[in-house]
Amino acid sequence: MTTAPRPAAELSADEARRIALRAQGFLGAPDRRAGVRGVLRALGQVQLDTISVLARSHELIPYARLGAVGRRTVEDAYWSGSRAFEYWSHAACVLPVEEWPHFAFRRRAYRDRPHWGHQLSPGAYDKVIDQLRAEGPRTASELGGAKNKGEWWDWSDTKIAVERALTYGEVVVVERRGWKRVYDLAERAVPGALLHDDLDDTECVRRLVRQAGEALGVGTRADIADYHRLKGEQFDAVVEAAGLVPVTVAGWSKPAWADPAALASEPRGRHRTTLLSPFDSLIWERARTERIFGFAHRLEAYVPKQKRVHGYFAMPVLAGGRLVGRVDPAREGRTLVARQVTLDDPKAVPAVARALREAAEWVDCDAVSVVPDRVSHPELVPELIRALG
Repeated sequence: MTTAPRPAAELSADEARRIALRAQGFLGAPDRRAGVRGVLRALGQVQLDTISVLARSHELIPYARLGAVGRRTVEDAYWSGSRAFEYWSHAACVLPVEEWPHFAFRRRAYRDRPHWGHQLSPGAYDKVIDQLRAEGPRTASELGGAKNKGEWWDWSDTKIAVERALTYGEVVVVERRGWKRVYDLAERAVPGALLHDDLDDTECVRRLVRQAGEALGVGTRADIADYHRLKGEQFDAVVEAAGLVPVTVAGWSKPAWADPAALASEPRGRHRTTLLSPFDSLIWERARTERIFGFAHRLEAYVPKQKRVHGYFAMPVLAGGRLVGRVDPAREGRTLVARQVTLDDPKAVPAVARALREAAEWVDCDAVSVVPDRVSHPELVPELIRALG
């Protein structure tokens, strides 16, 4: 593990929190001219997930920063004009196409992998590549089928082949259609100036560590390495060359590093009030979220219903630069239903109501309702209902 050099700055916990909020796009006026594309560039990635309650996570992330941007606008910003690609970063993510060269190290690692969990029949890989070359973008089903007749994980040769080609970088996802990946050849979808694996592993990792530091503002070794799922040893090898500077943060038990630009000016401006996807990069790492916000959050979608504390897809509420509660949303017709509301701060009722009203309008709901016996502070139910009215 790296022994941190003398810190360049000493930050209070509050300063670190505000630096993180600004870096993630939640403090200061949103850059509406840059729009969704600007959010993607600033974050470096937007995580994808299959769950759709209020909306899918990749839609919720720009919404949380920009407000009620059109959902079609979000999709177009990602997929039109070869602006982005989908790849394995923190998880399955949409990434700015400019980052393609910096994932060469991961593509090489996949190509060098000695075995796969799925066996592939001889000739199946070349057949898929030839078919895409001849027919253009296709889903796995259009290429010949995503599954065999077994269980859901029983991929067909076609699906195995095209997913392998995706990890190798020979194929890219050019859009999501009904949540199905649409594949095309990288040679057609990635701009020629970017379509190369020329950068060595060290340079790729250096760039990603720098980008993660910029997107987080300030973070520990684990925070920054995990942003693109790098190893701690990879971080250690490049952090100095990446230009991040060591800092100390009051109350943090481990060394930290910051983006120098984040230290150059005091974070100021308007705070967003909004619901957050559990897959939002502001909060996706539980230890960091607890350290910065004093807020313990866990996605409970895969927890048995009877063991859930806050709900299936509880969304933290951000207001005034703090995480003030959680809402587990659902949609019933044109009503947004808060199936469960947990208020960490009883004074947060107006902020929670505002976040719910704005989210409802964004998804074309014309009413918001709460389940009274599922509000953590029963005495606040009348106030919450009035605020929603």
